[in-house]
Amino acid sequence: MVEAVKKSLRDSPGARWAAMAVVSFTMLCGYFVADVASPLKPLIEQHLHWSSAEYGLYTSAYGWFNVFLGMLVIGGIILDKMGPRFAGMLAIGLMLGGTALNWWALTPAAQTDTVVLGAKLPVLLAGVGYAFFGVGVEMCGITATKVIAKWFKGYEMALAMGLQVAVARIGTGLALGTSGALAGVTSVATPVLVGVLLLGVGLVVFLVYCSMDRKLAASEPEKPAEAGGEDAFRISDIGRILSSKGFWLIAILCSIFYSAVFPFLKYATDLMVQKYHVAEDVAGLIPAMLPFGTMLLTPVFGRVYDKKGKGATIMIIGSCLILLVHVLLTVPALDHYAVAIAAMLVLGVGFSLVPSAMWPSVPKLIPEKQLGTAYALIFFLQNLVALMGVPYLIGWVLDNYCVTGRETVTQTVDGAVQTTTIVHYDYTLPMAIFAGFGLLAIFVALLLKADDRKSGYGLELPIQKAKPADAAA
Repeated sequence: MVEAVKKSLRDSPGARWAAMAVVSFTMLCGYFVADVASPLKPLIEQHLHWSSAEYGLYTSAYGWFNVFLGMLVIGGIILDKMGPRFAGMLAIGLMLGGTALNWWALTPAAQTDTVVLGAKLPVLLAGVGYAFFGVGVEMCGITATKVIAKWFKGYEMALAMGLQVAVARIGTGLALGTSGALAGVTSVATPVLVGVLLLGVGLVVFLVYCSMDRKLAASEPEKPAEAGGEDAFRISDIGRILSSKGFWLIAILCSIFYSAVFPFLKYATDLMVQKYHVAEDVAGLIPAMLPFGTMLLTPVFGRVYDKKGKGATIMIIGSCLILLVHVLLTVPALDHYAVAIAAMLVLGVGFSLVPSAMWPSVPKLIPEKQLGTAYALIFFLQNLVALMGVPYLIGWVLDNYCVTGRETVTQTVDGAVQTTTIVHYDYTLPMAIFAGFGLLAIFVALLLKADDRKSGYGLELPIQKAKPADAAA
């Protein structure tokens, strides 16, 4: 009886899987908003008269505050100092407020030609809203990752992280598959409003986790109460994290790998329209195959890592598949939509392999008390390169090097005559850029595997047999 009282709540399979499910649903809501505008590029250009560069500026705004104000790193420190309950609630509040501003800036009432800081006011406001959302969703992401590392330490950590990613990507799939059709029958702002409502539900659901986290803390009375029952985090720990070569290789691999995926998804729907001649209202369904494919495969590969190891090898194979896909999409002659569908299926496998091994590998290098900050630093580099720099770069390249023609279309809507300019693009150069990121990812993954052999991180070992970082710290 006494032994049962001392047992931690995380030792209960039902409790730890429930905790994973709750934070995963909150991330699903965030992922929906993160990609809700991806299928809307052609409609935003036609209805709001934005250029590709302005769309690229808007989508790159995701990383403005995270990068230039260092909010992601600050968020990681807040998580390590204050714990997941406080950090999670703060994150969801930022997501809600930012998405609400984003929604308003996309409404017809907000459109104006007024220029502020070199950009049209609605573009700037949409960007600011997306930037606040970016701070919140990234903080929520590192919170969810640390929550799983905390609840599943010594258990099925890679599987749990894989399932968390899989559930969250349902949000991406729903956004890519539905927002174009929804905007087509209503307005381009409507899908973003749906995102606001989803985040409201996510806030309520996260309150359930807050209750569970309190019970977990109560079940481990021998640990300090602050920071979720972990050793106190110190600012000097940042230096220890940055001194790890393995950490840097994972961080660089993360930013390069996601540069070949997330910015691609921002433009994938337009690629389907421009190169593969798919109708605008259904073009998002092809990119939507990617997240739904990863839902099944990421947990499977995570379980392989749990039981068999080979984490660095898994990341190399995934990077190779990413390169293969972008090479296929670059070839101008391969312009049948069946090629695009096949490429998305392969991309889904590659997109499952790398994250399933990359995120569970970080606790092998970094002690648990520093995990929030370590993940935040990785996400910071990812924001700088993959979520801010590359989307704007692709939009700029399209506008300056890839325009193949312009078409003026006149139609009558509700008795009023509207004239719309449709711009046609050649996506060969942007896809070649994405292929370059895939090649770089392979190189960095090979360096990581070589460093693992030299330093003994245990990336090729099963999760449950690897030497914990805390013991080595």
